[in-house]
Amino acid sequence: MANEKLGRPSKERNAMIRGQVSTLLWYGKLETTLAKAKVAARQAEKIITLAINSYEDTVKVTKNIKEKTKTKGKDGKIVVTETKVAKEVLNDGPKKLAARKKIMGYVYDLQEQRKPKESIDAFHARVEGINHPLLEKIFNVYAPKYAERAKQSGQGGGYTRVIKLGMRRGDATEMAVVELV
Repeated sequence: MANEKLGRPSKERNAMIRGQVSTLLWYGKLETTLAKAKVAARQAEKIITLAINSYEDTVKVTKNIKEKTKTKGKDGKIVVTETKVAKEVLNDGPKKLAARKKIMGYVYDLQEQRKPKESIDAFHARVEGINHPLLEKIFNVYAPKYAERAKQSGQGGGYTRVIKLGMRRGDATEMAVVELV
């Protein structure tokens, strides 16, 4: 199974699996053929394991940030003053940064979508400061969740499951659902 070809040239196969893994990690569930499901589950497990092993690696850094303040002067004109403020910021450590770059190189950068009946301002407020939502989800949601699960159960892995659905009408291909546990 390690050299599963899936009936495609390597470029197409790799792109398809990357897309399926990205979709699986974004939505938490994916319906596809059994062979593709097994390959996608295997790759998703590797990505989640990489995130779990490095998500706690952060470094506190003090940055000088320029802040602009606007005030009205005595003559009614607006005066803009700049002040430097020292703020403590959490940056990725070397291990987390390397893992983040490796994961960014594999998964596709899926973007957050506007919810039905959500205003544009509310959408922008919700996604402000998030450049790569899928990566943030992997490191901030999945990694802590599955690290806690690994501590409780005493074992790593087993983050995905493949459930067989039966044969597809038309070509009788075995279908399956891959989902995050």
